[in-house]
Amino acid sequence: ARPQGGDRPVARTDSKRGMTMTRLGLLLILSSPSGAGKSTMTKRLRVWDPSIRFSVSATTRAPRAGEEDGKDYYFRSRDDFEQMVATGEMLEHAEVFGNFYGSPRGPVTDNMNAGVDTLFDIDWQGGQQIKQAMGENVVSIFILPPSMAELEHRLRSRGQDSDEVIAGRMSKSLSEISHWAEYDYVIVNSDIDIAFAQLQTILQAERLRRDRQPDLAEFVRAMNKEFTDR
Repeated sequence: ARPQGGDRPVARTDSKRGMTMTRLGLLLILSSPSGAGKSTMTKRLRVWDPSIRFSVSATTRAPRAGEEDGKDYYFRSRDDFEQMVATGEMLEHAEVFGNFYGSPRGPVTDNMNAGVDTLFDIDWQGGQQIKQAMGENVVSIFILPPSMAELEHRLRSRGQDSDEVIAGRMSKSLSEISHWAEYDYVIVNSDIDIAFAQLQTILQAERLRRDRQPDLAEFVRAMNKEFTDR
């Protein structure tokens, strides 16, 4: 599906022919159970390509000390949030502990039209909502641990949680892992370097898909004209 709005995707110049190519930005969903390596891979991804932007969520909860509107969250009243949902301005949303959280459509669409990829750190339910809203512009990736024993080892090695908390995280992990088949790609993170290389490969390939480069037909026509005009 093509993005809504009048902006054109970002242009890239072909230095040999002086022509331009464009690419639509991706909506990149990265999910995993706690301890599988998602946070590490996200940090590496943004170092590898600083142009990738995090999706800033909207919320009805009050700002905490030091939080800035538009940077940490878009802080909205409950009425405003519900209005955004009703008018289709929210790609996905959920209620957590009495407050709404969601992903506004506008900034994401702006990024896509500008050829900028947007990274979402959401669960499978939010991912399904975004896929329904944005279709083929979404690339979803699930990160699996090599085993449940290794996942528990990673959680314990942090030294941050009690046995009770870890048991709860492990139980939640089983529920999250059960949705692996709903994702486009699955990476088993046995080795973080190998797993991150696989993530890079996925992103590079998805960026080169024909349907993400709307000016390819014009580019090829220009090549044909270049040949026939010799």
